[in-house]
Amino acid sequence: MLTLQPRQRVGHDILLARHGNHISTMRYDRTNDRIIAMLDDGSWDSAPNMITPGLDMPETISSVFRKDWRFLSLACVAMVTVAALAMGISVEMANNMSTTELQALLVSYPAF
Repeated sequence: MLTLQPRQRVGHDILLARHGNHISTMRYDRTNDRIIAMLDDGSWDSAPNMITPGLDMPETISSVFRKDWRFLSLACVAMVTVAALAMGISVEMANNMSTTELQALLVSYPAF
């Protein structure tokens, strides 16, 4: 089952356990999947963001978009195509109606 929830960064907890209140700033290094912290004395420390490499993290909205962007783009193009086709058909049907038929349709439209 897909649960979209924010991922908890394990590296934050590891660094807080190591250094406590001596951390000035923390940032997430996406390329190496590590948390990097600058300490009060100007030194740097980092911690891995995974407990075990084989652990599957829960999906997030951004990871779903990153993984399924081709399918979502194709679905979007298909929906826009269907909408444009339906609009074209309705405009063409309105152009082929006589003025009295179109007026009767517009007057009785709220009844539907």
